[in-house]
Amino acid sequence: MTQIIAMWSGPRNLSTAMMRSFGARAGCRPVDEPFYAAYLAATGLDHPMREEIIADGETDPAKVAEECLEPPEPPQSLVYQKHMTHHMIDGFPLDWIGEVTNVFLIRDPARVLASYANKANSVTAADTGFVRQRELFDLVTEKTGEIPAVIDAADIRAHPEAMLKKLCAKIGIEFDPAMLSWPARPREEDGIWASHWYDAVWKSTGFAPPEIGDPLPLPEDLAAIEIELRADYEYLRRYLLGG
Repeated sequence: MTQIIAMWSGPRNLSTAMMRSFGARAGCRPVDEPFYAAYLAATGLDHPMREEIIADGETDPAKVAEECLEPPEPPQSLVYQKHMTHHMIDGFPLDWIGEVTNVFLIRDPARVLASYANKANSVTAADTGFVRQRELFDLVTEKTGEIPAVIDAADIRAHPEAMLKKLCAKIGIEFDPAMLSWPARPREEDGIWASHWYDAVWKSTGFAPPEIGDPLPLPEDLAAIEIELRADYEYLRRYLLGG
């Protein structure tokens, strides 16, 4: 049996470590942010390495959507797609998401904003993908008639084996202990943008330990965004695995 998993996350949210985790499984092909080039080409946004990303990737969102439905090639039986929710702008095709296994990865917005601000000169609510994540969650629920899996990055970091077992059971695959560790190095599946964003993951050999204590107070502009995003985060938290 073959399966395609679409993991929907915002940036700075354990998403690359989760891609590493699934990539460590036997027979799994990871795919890193397939809509990124199309998103940059369509929006004109000035992201780090913008021109390199556009030149390296597919900029036609319809073609990307078709590629997202391509089954794994033997001996692989699983495709794991790491998606950024904010990449799915209005006009990008979404019919395909009803044909894959969708999972939603969430993280406390205060921690997301603090982490994002360390890597970017400015941050907007749209950059974080929280609003779009909630919209996609509702769309998947409508299309499939089922509530998709929702996991919190904090829970994975606190209890990686237990949470990965719950996730695998929810989406109908066997847990593989290999998902708990990986070699510290770049990987072939990493997007061309990895040299800017993935420094910590390239050095990692497993999930980072839990974050201790409350996040530091945010600057006034980010604190206002955090308040705006909190409702979307709490909305998905109602459906957490094991919650």
